[in-house]
Amino acid sequence: MAENIKTVVVLIQENRSFDHMLGWMRAQNQEIDGVTGEESNPLSTSDPSSKTIYFKNEAEYVDPDPGHSIQAIYEQVYGVQYIDGQTPITPKDVTKPPMNGFAPEAEREQTSMSETVMNGFKPGAVPVYQELVKEFAICDKWFASVPSSTQPNRLFVHSATSHGLTSNDTKILTKGLPQKTIFDALHEEGYTFGIYYQSTPSTLFFRNLRQLKYAKNFHEFDTSFKNDCKKGKLPNYVVIEQRFWDLNGIPANDDHPSHDVSEGQNFIKEVYEALRSSPQWEQMLFIITYDEHGGFFDHVPTPVGVPSPDGIVGTNFNFQFDRLGVRVPTFFISPWVEPGTVIHRPSGPTETSQEDCPETLPNAKKLREIGANEEAKISDFQRELVQMAAALNGDCTKDIYPDKLAEGMTVAEAAHYVNDAYKIFREECDRCIKAGMDGSYIPTMDPKEPANKPCPLPVCGMLACFGCNTNTSTSKGD
Repeated sequence: MAENIKTVVVLIQENRSFDHMLGWMRAQNQEIDGVTGEESNPLSTSDPSSKTIYFKNEAEYVDPDPGHSIQAIYEQVYGVQYIDGQTPITPKDVTKPPMNGFAPEAEREQTSMSETVMNGFKPGAVPVYQELVKEFAICDKWFASVPSSTQPNRLFVHSATSHGLTSNDTKILTKGLPQKTIFDALHEEGYTFGIYYQSTPSTLFFRNLRQLKYAKNFHEFDTSFKNDCKKGKLPNYVVIEQRFWDLNGIPANDDHPSHDVSEGQNFIKEVYEALRSSPQWEQMLFIITYDEHGGFFDHVPTPVGVPSPDGIVGTNFNFQFDRLGVRVPTFFISPWVEPGTVIHRPSGPTETSQEDCPETLPNAKKLREIGANEEAKISDFQRELVQMAAALNGDCTKDIYPDKLAEGMTVAEAAHYVNDAYKIFREECDRCIKAGMDGSYIPTMDPKEPANKPCPLPVCGMLACFGCNTNTSTSKGD
């Protein structure tokens, strides 16, 4: 199949496990390692008489967000609480985690949340996925790269490492993650890539992607994606960044609780139909996956004893990156994939050629009856986006960075702040490019001084330019 693929499109959704989203698809394809209803967790792993919570098919709109920190996930997969300073983050004597701590961990987070995490969607509740399962390929042994939260796992997708991160590290975040990415590798080999974003792109957590030479690789999804599909101008590697902020009129579509999964379903429908109608379709692979499981139950034991990608020890918990996270949904969508394929191992699907791939996908019905809660507190990932934005607009030099900057921010306030910061950064990139700056330079901002028009001299930005009194400064990329 590889020789037939010229364009790969990647969409990473948020915080849902395989069983939660696709477990009940087993009813339409028995080859899927899904659920039967016999799967369960005790409400307490230390009490033999504890109530048993069975996995059901009654998932609906989820609010609030279940636990998915590295400590919470430890309990979910091993069935015992993690005690800082006492518990080894990877038990040496457990080769097959029992996956029996989802219910007790959730119940401790909030009363009755155990029922929430022990529930999956009926196939008809996620109709886009139901159709994709029938028409293309799913992977039922695809695990999150790290048994931790969003950020480390998203970093792994694009660079095969989190550079030691198991949670947020503001010092590294401010400078930007230094590792080489797939984008750098593609650029070096002469391939093209593009990042189509609806919200400020989280790929800017990578320091190298802040370089001027990559500024033109970022495109607004709503104004560019469908047009590029129609004209057959998608690059070799496409990353789609969805809406991470849940706002009235423009709801989040990333599937992160408490966001409505139907918005994610309809967004995937929109992306698929644009790709399907493109003249590039016959040479395309569309991959949908999730960063991590978000605290929801999955019955398949997480792999242990895996090799570290780079030997870097985790910045917290002395984690050796020797085990994976919980299983997540993943689709391979292409005219070269046999309908109804279930991939169990990395060997991939059998090559075929479909001539009747569906041109459209079904619509999903809304699960949430109320509007977005713009006054809600921001999630950990959203807080990290705020901190990244502060690195882009220069607020990272202020005393309020990092903790006080995002303290008390609502979703609406954070979305506004992040979008404004990215706009400032893009404008600064444009000024530096027009001034003739080298492509390897990364613009940095000084929020204490007002921005002025760019100096036409190439030297402007490399040092304080008294000729035009600009406040632009730059640093060289790694």
